[in-house]
Amino acid sequence: MNNRIPSSPPAITPVAPLEKRPLWSVLIPTYNCMEWLPQTLESVLIQDPGPEKMQIEVVDDSSTDGDVGAMVQKIGKGRIGFFQQEKNQGSLRNFETCLNRSKGHLVHLLHGDDLVFEGFYKEVETMFIRFPKAGAAFTRYAYINDENVITPPGKQLLNEPGIIGDFLLQIAQKQLLQAACMVVKRSVYEHLGSFFAVHYGEDWEMWTRIAAHYPVAYSPACLALYRGGQGHSASITSNSLSTGQNIRDITTVIEIVQNYLPEEKRKLLKKIAVKNFSRAYAKASNRIYLHNPNAAFVQASGALKMNADIKTIYWVMKLYWLHFTKLIRNP
Repeated sequence: MNNRIPSSPPAITPVAPLEKRPLWSVLIPTYNCMEWLPQTLESVLIQDPGPEKMQIEVVDDSSTDGDVGAMVQKIGKGRIGFFQQEKNQGSLRNFETCLNRSKGHLVHLLHGDDLVFEGFYKEVETMFIRFPKAGAAFTRYAYINDENVITPPGKQLLNEPGIIGDFLLQIAQKQLLQAACMVVKRSVYEHLGSFFAVHYGEDWEMWTRIAAHYPVAYSPACLALYRGGQGHSASITSNSLSTGQNIRDITTVIEIVQNYLPEEKRKLLKKIAVKNFSRAYAKASNRIYLHNPNAAFVQASGALKMNADIKTIYWVMKLYWLHFTKLIRNP
């Protein structure tokens, strides 16, 4: 692999023993997302407990869409730290930089186009106090699009805050969360290393890796927003959808994940994961068709190659019906 895509988890260096540390590190990796960054920063500042308890820092991967440093200064008024890569490193290396620059005991990687609701940090802090053995904790989340329309929250995993008993087996089957809602102890990153192997699905691999080594806590309170959807132009998936790289990457991650699972469960869980992702990509092909027809057909084709079960075939046939009816209306 090239230097932008580490072939193994990069090491995260422990904080110096005598260095004064806050409880929280909110590290905000950015790349060409200035349109949404103000909302992201304000969503953190509104619940800022002060610099003694929370480090807040933007780590910019040499953006080209404006002066990120000036924006951070204008909004943060000196409260938000800023670091900019000398040249673009790619998302994985930028995440690694974020983790190594963090000083707090709890690390929240909040992407520069995502948001948290007021109460997020208090809720997660409470979970770590109640469940001290947890290596990570996350809340329920919802999607927000570029027009700031919020969808209903996703599936509720528990009725009240607690440790998810079979989280490894659940997360091995499909992605259950987005990075915006996840907080990880820095010591866990020091133990397991940073993100690696792929640019798409790297977070799913990380959450599964963590679940294989530590209990994971969850709150059903919806306190995070992931910016995504078919029209989100800043999404890292925009190019990978058109090339099918997302499907190749997730296939790689499915293989990596097998190493974290009980040997007797691997074959079954791999089969379920392949089925779930193939169906998801086939269904997504319908959602993105009007926005990007070429990507839609790439996704449909890739989904069939992954697993041509009846539901995958249904969504692919539906895509072709959409295309056929469009040709009829617009000959």
